[in-house]
Parts: sequence; C-alpha cells; structure tokens
Amino acid sequence: MLDIRPNCEHCNKDLPYNSTDAMICSYECTYCKACAIDLFDNVCPSCSGNFVPRPIRPKKEIADNPASSLRVFKPKDLAVAKANSLKYRDIAPEER
Repeated sequence: MLDIRPNCEHCNKDLPYNSTDAMICSYECTYCKACAIDLFDNVCPSCSGNFVPRPIRPKKEIADNPASSLRVFKPKDLAVAKANSLKYRDIAPEER
C-alpha cells in the first residue's frame, strides 16, 4: 500500500492525501508537479525513473488506511539533479 507521503521531498510543499499536485516515482519518492516536471524534467533525482500522478486515496478509506504523517525532506543538489535530468530526460522511461 502506498504511504501517501505528506510533502514534496525537495521543496517541502504540503501534499495532503487528496492533492492533485503530488507526483511519485516507482519507489514512491514524492514531489510536487513543479519540482518533478519543471525542475527535474520528469527524471527522479534519486532513481532516474519517471514520475506519475500519485493516486488519491478515497476519503472513506483514510480512517482505516491513513496517509503517512512522516515528512521526508531531502532537498537535492540542483547541479547533480540537472546533470541526471540531462542524461535521462530524452530516454523513454521504459528504456532507462
């Protein structure tokens, strides 16, 4: 089950369970759209995978399956992240 992390790992923007702004990679690194798409060019700075919109857990499920309250805040070195993005952004995710 997804953690549904509460914030952007890079800029620390709040991303509640019902946010349409949350993006995740296959390891569930969580970023806001601005960081994931505009800053990192759809290349996860941790694993080099792509991002997809994070699913929204229905309200009726939150009581029994709450979203995580553990904030992960690990701002990335932008020079390193940009080099990674440049290396992988023109390669389809399934070919990376």
